[in-house]
Amino acid sequence: MFSCANDGIFPDFALKISPQNDLYTGGELIELKDGKSFSVSSFNSTIPTGQKPISSLIRHQNSTIKIQMENAGDDIDSLPIRDVFYLIRGIKRSAVPYLKVVLVHGHFFETIPPEELIQKSFLQVLEERLKEKEVKLSSFAIKQLISIFSEQDNFSKVRSVDKSSVKLRFRIMTEVKNEGNILNSRRYPQIADNSLNLITPFFDDNSREMEVNRMKCVFGDDYNQLNVFSLKHPLNGYFIVFQAKL
Repeated sequence: MFSCANDGIFPDFALKISPQNDLYTGGELIELKDGKSFSVSSFNSTIPTGQKPISSLIRHQNSTIKIQMENAGDDIDSLPIRDVFYLIRGIKRSAVPYLKVVLVHGHFFETIPPEELIQKSFLQVLEERLKEKEVKLSSFAIKQLISIFSEQDNFSKVRSVDKSSVKLRFRIMTEVKNEGNILNSRRYPQIADNSLNLITPFFDDNSREMEVNRMKCVFGDDYNQLNVFSLKHPLNGYFIVFQAKL
């Protein structure tokens, strides 16, 4: 089932590729997130995305991920772009604790491309500092500056400075706003307490039907026990939810 499993590096799990399956390609990357409330915990050193190129995870021949996937029998390059899911658990502490578990596609969090998110965040810092220092730059110069700071990899490298006894590395931390907090009962009351949910995007009737057919293939006659409904993301279109009681 899994082609790799790791602790402390992305992904926590990857599903094996299914080359002979018309409904499932497999190869999905899964990140685990465990919280002590109905809030999605921060993403450390990463920006959540709906898809990732496998090449961004395998940088050299001795990569742990590469070795694990090959040992599992995967042809890694046969699926260069992988869907990303986040398995999130939230607990509401009370006399009778409530639990929500969701396996949600990263598209739920990626409402704008990561490069645009980094650029616009850096632009805010730049504009604040220019205003404080009463310095003016041309629109062209500002565009050039923010275009330089658009790649997440630029922040992950360790920087060594002459005459310094320490090295510096900037780390990105991504915090989820209310619009992206799938566990928030006020924002998304459809995600019931004590429920297990698979949440994935659809873009038209055909893609929604495909998701339904996939689940029917997996669950068979038990499919009718699921609560299936569409969920509107305020910033990113529609998602289909397959919900089961815990």
